[in-house]
Amino acid sequence: QLQLVESGGGLVQPGGSLRLSCTASGVSLDYFAVGWFRQAPGKEREGLSCITINGGSTNYADSVKGRFTISRDNAKNTAYLQMNSLKPEDTAEYHCAAIYPPRCVRSEYEYDYWGRGTQVTVSS
Repeated sequence: QLQLVESGGGLVQPGGSLRLSCTASGVSLDYFAVGWFRQAPGKEREGLSCITINGGSTNYADSVKGRFTISRDNAKNTAYLQMNSLKPEDTAEYHCAAIYPPRCVRSEYEYDYWGRGTQVTVSS
């Protein structure tokens, strides 16, 4: 059973940066594509980015394109989301998720495993 744990969230000022980590245990993350999602209070969950098993393909939501970068280190069983130029509207709980067979899809309902999330608050 794959387990995912997010870390790296916190309070940051507008324009600042954070790097989120998604660390897997139980099963090698090599077998899965990984996505990042976020959910703000009162809003629907939003898919942000996805990366394939070898990192050869990535995609991004328009809301974060050019500011966020997804990556992974399979040797460390970890995926990352580098977030730059953060805005107050980026405030949300951020979750990573894994999908098998490994492919990047838009629908959150197709992801098989989820972490519990890490809170990101962007405020001055």
